Parts: sequence; C-alpha cells; structure tokens
Amino acid sequence: MGGVNAAGRSSGHQAFRRTVLDALPQDDQAQTLIGLAAMMQLILRQEDGSWRDRQGDRVEADEIVSRYRQTILERTLIRRIEASLFDVEGIPANRASRLQFDTPLVFKVRRRQLPQPVPADWRVREIDGRQVEVSVPPGSLDVLFPERRAALVRAAGQLPSGFEPGALYRSVHHPRGLSMAVFGASDCLGQSGLDWATLRDSLDPDQIAVYAGNSIGQLDDQGWGGLLKSYVSGGRATSKQMPLGYGQMPADFLNAYVLGSVGPTGAIQGACATFLYNLRLGVEDIRSGRRRVVMVGTSDAPITPEIIEGFRTMGALADDDSLKALDALTLLTDADYQRACRPFARNCGFTIAEASQFLLLMDDGLALETGAQILGSVPGVFTNADGWKRSISAPGIGNYITLGKAVALAREILGERAVRERSFLHAHATSTPKNRITESHVLDEIARANDITAWPVAGIKTFVGHSQGSAAGDQLASALGSFAYGLIPGLPYLDAVADDVHGERLRLFRDPLPFEADAAFINSKGFGGNNATGVVLSPRTTERLLAKRHGQAALEAWKQRRETVMAASDRYCQRADAADFDVIYRFGHDVLEGPELDIDRHRIHIPGYARAVSLDVDNPFGHLDDDAPQGES
Repeated sequence: MGGVNAAGRSSGHQAFRRTVLDALPQDDQAQTLIGLAAMMQLILRQEDGSWRDRQGDRVEADEIVSRYRQTILERTLIRRIEASLFDVEGIPANRASRLQFDTPLVFKVRRRQLPQPVPADWRVREIDGRQVEVSVPPGSLDVLFPERRAALVRAAGQLPSGFEPGALYRSVHHPRGLSMAVFGASDCLGQSGLDWATLRDSLDPDQIAVYAGNSIGQLDDQGWGGLLKSYVSGGRATSKQMPLGYGQMPADFLNAYVLGSVGPTGAIQGACATFLYNLRLGVEDIRSGRRRVVMVGTSDAPITPEIIEGFRTMGALADDDSLKALDALTLLTDADYQRACRPFARNCGFTIAEASQFLLLMDDGLALETGAQILGSVPGVFTNADGWKRSISAPGIGNYITLGKAVALAREILGERAVRERSFLHAHATSTPKNRITESHVLDEIARANDITAWPVAGIKTFVGHSQGSAAGDQLASALGSFAYGLIPGLPYLDAVADDVHGERLRLFRDPLPFEADAAFINSKGFGGNNATGVVLSPRTTERLLAKRHGQAALEAWKQRRETVMAASDRYCQRADAADFDVIYRFGHDVLEGPELDIDRHRIHIPGYARAVSLDVDNPFGHLDDDAPQGES
C-alpha cells in the first residue's frame, strides 16, 4: 500500500502510527516523529547521514523529537486551514451590484478590457493605442465589485504542513489530486519491495489492471474548478483544465506516467464509497482469474472554497458557528479546530479532507511465487443501493445489506467465534448527527443478528477528516496498521456517547485499544445511496488460508523469497522516512502509437513488453458456423 493523508505516509504504517502515537513504544514514536519532521521539511537529511535544521545547524535524533514534537502534533491531522491551500480570512470573490446614476458615467479603461460586444449606448473615445475613455448615459449598470470573504468553515484534514507532492517531480500545472495520485502510487510500489518492470515482464500485459479515480474530479484551479470559473473571473481556460478534471484521471496518470500499463483500466464513482467500489472491481477481476495484478486507489483534493461552501450550504460540514454553539464558545482556537470531528459524540458535521490511497492486489499464487509481502487480504466487497428515497443525500437501507453480507462472508471463512471475538469495524463515522444515528443502528443491528456483544468500532475520520472518495482507503490503511501493531485507534474526542447513538452492542472507546484481530470490516455510506462494506483479513489469517490451500511447504518457500522483498521494502521506507521519495513520473517514456506493434490473429506484441498480449478470448455464448448453408446448423 501507499499514499498520504493528514496523518502522513501510508507506507511503513507512518500515518497509522501518528493516530496511535502515545500508545507506541518510545522507539516507534521517535521514528514516526522524525519521519514526519523530514516530510514537513523541518529537518533535512545530509549525505553523511546526519540531520540539519532549516538554519543548517546539526541536530541529533533525540533533539528532533523534543524540539519538533509539538509542531508536528499541531501541523498534522485535522487543523485550521493553512494559507498554502487558501486564505480563510480573505477568499477572493465578487459582489454583484447595480449602479444607479443620474448623470453620464465617465471612466477610463484599457481597450482590451472593454466588454465584447461594447454596449450600443456606450460612447468610446480613444486616448492612445492602449487606453480609451468610456461615457455611459444616465441610467443603471450591472457590475461586479471584488471583495474578500471570510471563510465560514476553517477546519480541514490537510496533508502535513510543508509537504507538497507536486514539488517531488516535474508537475506542470497538475491538479493537486493528480500530484497526490502520482505520489501515492509511487509510494505503493516503493513499499511493496517488488521491481515493477520484472513483475510486469512476467505477465501477459492484459493480466494487469488499474482501477483508480475519485468522487468529484479535480475541482481546483488547475482542473475543472479553474475551467468553470474562467469566464466569470475574467481568466482564460487552458488546454489542460478540461482533460485533467475528469474523475478517472488518477487511473489515466498511473497508466501513462507511473506503470506503463496497457491492461484494463477505469474508475467507478460512488461518492464516499468510491474507494471500495474500485476495490470491488480489482477483487472480482482477480477472483475470476482474468487478472493477476491490480492497482486500486483513489486520490481526492477537495479542500477548495467552492467545494467547502457547497457542502456547508447542505448543512453537512462542521462550520465555525456550529462548533461554537456545540461547546458554548465565543472564539475558536487552533485546539478547537483539531477537535472538529467527533464521531458518535455530540457533533455538528463532517470535516473535509484530502488523501491519496493505493493498494497493490495480487492473486495468491503470484504472491507466493514473487515473495510479495502480505499486509492482508480482501476476500470480498459488497455494494448495495438504498432503493426509494426522499432526499438523495439521506441515508437508507442499503448499508444493512452490505454489512450483513460482509459479516456472512467472514463467518463462512473464519467461523462464528472469530467474527464475534476477533473482528472490528472501521465505521464511516462522518461526525454528522444523522450519521451517528443511522450508521450506529446499522452496526448495532448486524451485531445483534450475529450475536456480537461488544464490537470494537474505529472512526479514523476523527484524526484525518473525510477525504470523500478516498475515505475508505484511509480506513483500510488504518486497518492494516492495526493488524501490524495490535492497536485500534480510539475516538479521542468522545467525551460521552451521544444519547441517540444505538450502541448497546458496540464498543466505543477514547484511547487506542490493544486488540489482536483476524478481520476488519470497512464500511462506507455515500451520498445518493452508495453503500459499500469490504472484508479485510489479517496477515496471520491470510497465511493460515494460504497454507491450507497451497500447503505448508509452499508457504515456507514463500517466506524465504520474501526476505529479499522485505529488505528492499525496508530500504525504501528508510529513505522515505528521510523524505527521500522515489516518485515515479515518466513523461514521454517509450511512447508507442500503433505502427510499432507486431500483430497477428492470436496475439499483439508490444515493443518494450516481454510478453505479448493474447487475443484468445473466452466465449460462453456458443458457436455459429457461418460456412453452413442457411437453415442448417
């Protein structure tokens, strides 16, 4: 896995460690803080291996932890929106007004700034080659007055301060979400410890797929956001804004600039469940035998004034006035913004966030053959709609079906006792009053149906916010961290469970919970009735299944091959902890347009790919002999 969110990098479980920091041993805390300090450009790694601060002075590891700990805690996770994204005190805007005047209005303006066409009743006199004088007869005139508006929502789950993914490669006018996708996929490949070229050459290119996207496209100024407001803002559209705004563009970027994949590709948009929708595509492709390797992921960068205002007007976000009312405050401090997201407690709305999350999926035979690390396994993902609805954004019944199916699958694989005693939930947990009621009822009812009495519930959005289509990716990355460290992140701002939460059979807790799990359930409830639940099995459980299926000898051989892969992965994570990121971006690399291909009726050989693409296809429909006379078969 790889990626980044408000807690840090996904690789090496850095982001997970940030969410359970105080429950970790001192060495793990130090590793986490030093890695984040480097990522945030607070310290710089030198060629001799020493650390230097921004002033160039040498600083030792223990000093880094003591000096920068508080800064790191304050500039990661949910916090006040920083100026690098936009100025919450003065968002550029225009105020529509109508001027009324009884005498001619005379003003000077540059010729190229005149409206086109010039109104018929305007008198225009040329002053010089560049400037004109305009006289408008008495009456009225519609104008836009520029202004600066204060943001009504000032909390968000932003990437760690100082980390700019677009600065790590030649990103020319790339939307932020696509720069995050390039980083996330590169981080995933680095953490895997596998050589991508070697892996690709061992397979038919059509056995590799990429399913990646996001929930609302790229809506910052470099994407559709800039395109859609270009006319009204007086700007110009660029040739890149239209294509780079599409929601499937993360997959397109991975194919074209990171992986060089020619296999199946695409993206499903499912609102907040988008990550799980794409994960389902990858899982089903591998289960069917059509693909052997699939990269799955999402990348969302929705922290823009316009998107925030859209969600705010729906009443979905925790805005400043609501947060003040919630805690009877007159002013909000930075510490108050950090507490903005409170799943299952008294709350007032979700906190928007940005994140990029990617997984590398393999079939079990190939994983054993390559010595791949096994962080977990996904036996199934279930999606269901809500049926008839009143409000399109309101929750419905589909989530009962998805979670019920997910638990049924886990019960069939693991047995009833394992599900009751060694599974936990990663709830959608948006921190809206409506979600705390409806989702807790889903969780509690499914627990009751399966005789679960105290189901541990994690709500990772309390730390990293709601990254829209990437939210379930944040949840899944956290679940993999729980498998690795035996800890489930708590709900630190759960001062008390809200009275309307259905929690009779749920275990809601504030501090990280020591827990050895066999399985986790990743739950999503998206606007429009996009519900999804995925089952994730722990590495230990997965290895037991592999031994049963392939034999213990195959498992021992895999463990030997894994040593080399793990060593490569460890080297990558050590470099990444020093902010030495190996971001892959190959623009114009080995571009092919068609004439270079070697084609016959059974296969297409592509220069640069070791194996040809087979054109042999499955035909389940039967065969008609077109040489037989009509009327015969």
